[in-house]
Amino acid sequence: MEDFTVTTPLWRWQSATAPAAWFFLTIAGEAADGIRFAAIGGQWLDGRKGFGSAKVRATVGDTCWNTSVFPHKESGGWLLPVKAAVRKAEGLTEGDAVTVTVSL
Repeated sequence: MEDFTVTTPLWRWQSATAPAAWFFLTIAGEAADGIRFAAIGGQWLDGRKGFGSAKVRATVGDTCWNTSVFPHKESGGWLLPVKAAVRKAEGLTEGDAVTVTVSL
C-alpha cells in the first residue's frame, strides 16, 4: 500500500439547478502523479472504475473512510470528495487548509 499526503483547500461545488452541494479536495503535483502511477501503472489497474476513478482510503485527522478519487482535468490531478460526516467530525468548513493522506 502506498500513501500520499497533501495539504490543500476544501472547496465546494454546487449545481445551478440542484440544491445540494459537494465538497472536494484537489490533489495535484507529485502526489497526483504518484496516485496515477499506483492506480494505472501498478497492481491497482483492476481497481479503476467509471470516470477513470481509483479506489482509495482517505484519512483526515482521526477520520478514515473508503472512497474514490476522480481525474481533474483543470489541475491534472485528482478530486477527493469529502462527505458531510467527515467535515463534521473534523470541524472542516469551505476554504480550510486540510491535510489528507490517500492510501492505495
